[in-house]
Amino acid sequence: MAESVSTKMEGPSVAFKGKKFRVAIIGCGGIAQAHLNAFKNIPEVEIVAGVDIDANRLVVMRDKWGVPEENLFGADIKTGKKISDTAWIEMMKKVKPDAVDVCTPNGVHCAPIVYCCERGAHGFVEKPMAMNPAECEKMIAAAKKGKVKLSVGFQHRYRPACESLIEARKNGVFGDILFVKVRALRRRGIPNWGVFGQKELQGGGPMIDIGVHMIECAYEFMGCPKPVAAMGNIWTYIGNKKDKTNVRSMWPGWDWKTYTVEDLAIGQIRFDNGAIMQIEASFAAHIKENEVHEFSAMGTKGGCHFPSAEIYTDQNNTMVNVTPAWMDSKGEEWNVLFTKKLQNWVNGCRKGTELDASGEDGLNVQKILCGLYAAAAAGKEIAIK
Repeated sequence: MAESVSTKMEGPSVAFKGKKFRVAIIGCGGIAQAHLNAFKNIPEVEIVAGVDIDANRLVVMRDKWGVPEENLFGADIKTGKKISDTAWIEMMKKVKPDAVDVCTPNGVHCAPIVYCCERGAHGFVEKPMAMNPAECEKMIAAAKKGKVKLSVGFQHRYRPACESLIEARKNGVFGDILFVKVRALRRRGIPNWGVFGQKELQGGGPMIDIGVHMIECAYEFMGCPKPVAAMGNIWTYIGNKKDKTNVRSMWPGWDWKTYTVEDLAIGQIRFDNGAIMQIEASFAAHIKENEVHEFSAMGTKGGCHFPSAEIYTDQNNTMVNVTPAWMDSKGEEWNVLFTKKLQNWVNGCRKGTELDASGEDGLNVQKILCGLYAAAAAGKEIAIK
């Protein structure tokens, strides 16, 4: 058997006998590198192609990850010039991978997934699934047309504390979930790289970028009830101010001139079972902590907090707080979480097993995100259809 590209990856690899699952990476920047590091732990995967408009990223795909230069598309490595914004079309024709892993900015999630899935390639796309529910529906339809699997990159549901709370909910510990409060806040954490501040490319700011993570794992914890209404507001008061870029913080000097997203988003989602989710998300907010990522819940029989995995309930006519005696810290590592979400997708594609985060799951989360933005624009509660 010919040597697999994956055996040339930097770092240890595990032998695999059998037909490899051939994956092309579309968008080879920072998040793609996290995916590639995780794929090193999935020996049945072979990375066969890379697509990007930045030649430097394609050089990394060649030199670090062993992808042949003839299987790199989108830019000319020799001249550094961009060749095509839709190079996945040429890649699909020449390489014909089993699957594509899309790690582009949000605005470029839909098009490559639709094209590749319709032509029989399984699809994985980073969070959020797309820019709006309409794009998500196109992606789902493409996967059905191509008879392939489509999964969305949500990893926080795999954190041991979240898995523990989901299991407790399934066991009836909380009764009916009534209220969940989600917080994804940075005191001053506007990314000073990429296009995170450009609404036309990202769809929004902290709500769609970091809020989505806590929304998704809290939504999974709730049992995924149907969202029916949204209300909220957004504010921009720091990100587009030149003088604020010099404040001492973890990422100073962001591009304030192109900043068109919100600094702070506050919203509320109502579900068909009567439950309510309240959401706070910020890139820049005047809070005590530098960063907060958590959710808390109240139910008819008990409540809880993530990521502490504490449970608040009554036992023996006494109010008690139940704290885990041990939680696997290794399970919190980024590479472990990424390996779990990608392995679930690979298993679904190769073996037909259930996807933890399907396209339909991604669509529901997108409806929550876009519902909040639409409610903020309307200045009133709106229905989510």
